[in-house]
Formats: sequence, structure tokens, C-alpha cells
Amino acid sequence: MDMAGEIDTWAFRWINAYLVHPALDDLMVFLTMFKLSSHLFLLAALYILVRKGRRGIVVLAVALLAVAIADYTASGILKPLFQRIRPCFVIDGCRLLIDQSRSYSFASSHAANSAAVASVVWIVFSRGALIEQLFVFLMVGYAFLVGYSRIYVGVHYPGDVLAGIMIGCASGLLAYMAFSWAFKNVLQSIQIRKSSSHT
Repeated sequence: MDMAGEIDTWAFRWINAYLVHPALDDLMVFLTMFKLSSHLFLLAALYILVRKGRRGIVVLAVALLAVAIADYTASGILKPLFQRIRPCFVIDGCRLLIDQSRSYSFASSHAANSAAVASVVWIVFSRGALIEQLFVFLMVGYAFLVGYSRIYVGVHYPGDVLAGIMIGCASGLLAYMAFSWAFKNVLQSIQIRKSSSHT
């Protein structure tokens, strides 16, 4: 094992064994299982629609595109490429709190997807009113806790989560830039052509 792998394993052992508390177990399982916490995303989507109106639909579309990019990068490219075994299957004494299938570990798609949504929210809302900045804080905090929960429950190394966060942030920025380019170069040109045809 190389030095980076040894550090990653040591960090996992330390977090999974010592930065835990029985009172937090249920919360971390809740955060790490999308089928349990998916309604939080529905509430976030509702807030975006209420706050932004019709523009909120565009924001949600950008967020979904960001998630698609992040999930494919983490699960469709990196996991088959690196084929890293999850810590719960190779580390003795791992504190495993959920049933985990034998899929690969690097990078964390949970961390990537939640960070992708949080990054889009950051781009759109971070310069808004105080309530919008609070929304950004909540979404970024949620993304961080989802990433942390993956280590806490025993299914990812810290390096997997860090890589997932980086993928998610890059995916959010890429999706936003792609939409901005499409809006400026495609949609606006169509509108200009329509307006000129009516004159």
C-alpha cells in the first residue's frame, strides 16, 4: 500500500472508531440512506420553486444535470477504473451500520451527488438575501454530513468522500456553465430570430 493509501486507511480507522457516538448512529444512517432522507431534497426543491418561481425550474434542471454528471463520473467511470474495495470488507473491526453490497468504493457517489446539488445552490443563492444564504448554509452542511456519514457507517474511506466532493463541485460548476452557454448562444439567438421575423 502506498503512503496515501496508508494515511487514508489510518484516517478511516480513526473516524470510524473514535469520532462516533451511539446517539448519532440513527442520524448517520438516516443521512446516508437516500430512501430515508430523500424528502429533504423534495423540501429543498420546493423552496427553490417558491423562491425563484419559473426560474426555479431551470435551477432544478441544472441541479439534476449536475447530479447526472457527478454520478456517472463517480460510479460509471472511477469505480470500475480503480476497483477499490470498500473498507468494511477489508478492515478488521470496521464499525458497519448498514447492509452494503459488494460494489467499489472510489469515489463516493453519495458525496458527489449531494455536493453537486449544494454547489448549484451555492452558485445561484449565495449572493441573495439572508434567508437564501441560510438555505445555502443548510445545503452545504447537509452535503458535508452525507459525506461524513459514509465514513461513519463504514462504507467509504475519507479519500473516497473527498474525491466525491471535488467531483460534485466540479459537476455543479460544469452544469451551470453549460446552461449559461446554451442560454446565451442558443436560446437568445432563437428569441432574436423570432422577434426579427415579426418585424
